[in-house]
Amino acid sequence: MAVAGGLLGAAALAVAALCLGSGCSSLGSELGYYAQAAGGHLQMVRAAQPVAQLLADPATPPALRERLALSQQMRDFAVAELKLPDNASYRRYADLQRPSAVFNLVAAPELSLELKTWCFPVVGCVGYRGYFSRAPADALAADLAGEGWETSVYGVPAYSTLGKTNWLGGDPLLNTFLALPEADLARLLFHELAHQVAYADDDTLFNESYAVAVERIGTALWLQQPGRERARAEAALADARRQDFRALTRRTRERLAAVYASAQPEADKRRAKAQVMADFRVEYAALKAGPWAGFAGYDGWVQRANNAAFAVQAAYDDLVPAFEFLYACMDRDFARFHREVRILARLPRAERRSRLINPP
Repeated sequence: MAVAGGLLGAAALAVAALCLGSGCSSLGSELGYYAQAAGGHLQMVRAAQPVAQLLADPATPPALRERLALSQQMRDFAVAELKLPDNASYRRYADLQRPSAVFNLVAAPELSLELKTWCFPVVGCVGYRGYFSRAPADALAADLAGEGWETSVYGVPAYSTLGKTNWLGGDPLLNTFLALPEADLARLLFHELAHQVAYADDDTLFNESYAVAVERIGTALWLQQPGRERARAEAALADARRQDFRALTRRTRERLAAVYASAQPEADKRRAKAQVMADFRVEYAALKAGPWAGFAGYDGWVQRANNAAFAVQAAYDDLVPAFEFLYACMDRDFARFHREVRILARLPRAERRSRLINPP
């Protein structure tokens, strides 16, 4: 999947670190989970070094130096042009010596696209559960599968702490994403910084769609700058594939949702579901045999695709057009746009949806 379009932030993890420090009364039997979250995040913070120090160090490898410098240009652009927070986040760098920052688990019923949710202090309820190592995520996935849930565990290159840990140095740049193609690196940084601007408790769809809208608009503006011609060409090719894949998965989600909402017996629903999934893979194979010849970037996702995978993707897609329209209604002024989104985030969910779809 796309860097920001397919990745869930694990905000609950770092907030758990804060919770442990302040003694949240709701830890209960979740103490072990919060402990691994706190320990994992604090380990990351301790590993981080100031980017300015690394840039000044002659021992810093040239390739790393180039990417760190690029990231700081993006960070400055995010503040000046996108009106995203000017704070400690992404001004430090940590090499985690692993390919993913965290591992997220998502789950959905056999005949539904409704994600299972977990609730945490401060951030509310979210449709995923994150771990700093894969083994416990796989173990819980196996337990849920035994209960009839469809599950997906996937590595996440970055997550947002919602600006709650700037006193610890903020969210650092990581080896897990610093080497991404230029446009994808911009997408990720803009996406995660957007989570620090506005966050609605218990509304993953709202939060992720807003961040995706910011990343898409912001990355397009970044690539319009002089000297970004090569990155712009690379991004155009990647975006064409991304749009094809989104269209395919959206059609498949709609077909699955129709099957699950139908009045037919469960046995018939299962047969219809199997046909939808078979058609999905045939259509994907056609893309690979045609316009995507030689590209295999989505193969793993397609191989593992199930209700959980389709449901989590919807959290990144479904409200993005509404946020893009709201941005246009705010005269493409990011300060006004962010202010309006913060207002929306404080409203009850039903009122929030209505106002988002029918902006002032």
